[in-house]
Amino acid sequence: MSLPVLTGPRVTLRPPRTSDLEPLHAILQEPEVSEWWVGYTPERVRIELIDSDYTNVIEVGGQTAGVVYVIPPADAEYPTTIAHIFLGTSWRGSGIGSEALALAVRHQFAHGTSRVTLDPNAGNLPAIRAYERLGFKRIGILRDYQLRPDGSLDDALFLDITRSDFPDGPALPEVR
Repeated sequence: MSLPVLTGPRVTLRPPRTSDLEPLHAILQEPEVSEWWVGYTPERVRIELIDSDYTNVIEVGGQTAGVVYVIPPADAEYPTTIAHIFLGTSWRGSGIGSEALALAVRHQFAHGTSRVTLDPNAGNLPAIRAYERLGFKRIGILRDYQLRPDGSLDDALFLDITRSDFPDGPALPEVR
């Protein structure tokens, strides 16, 4: 189930609309995004993002800027949420991605999740630095985790943030 509409100083997280398909596909074709989010056709965007209960579109000033994908806990005994995020390159470095992720994490913590995890490609250093600035901690390496277009396997870095470390969730980044 997607999050309810969440609003921060600059970001709105909302469920996807059919009209998001084209802008999300365009973002996923940007070289800096498609390096990590591989092989997204319009059909795959529709199936995995538009028609998904886990997709939360990042909207800024009425424009589609990316997605926070949130998979809430399936079992009350293991209150961990899995998150993924991508952002259009024109929004990078603005704090928009951090604000969107902070909104999602804060909402999850407020609704019983004790831990949110991320698993970026280990080579995606700018994303990893942004997650760590938000409060995520390195847990370990997931070896041979992502199949690359050339058939090789890349590692991922497993990170998490816990409600015990941030009871109210991570702080929203300052507006730049």
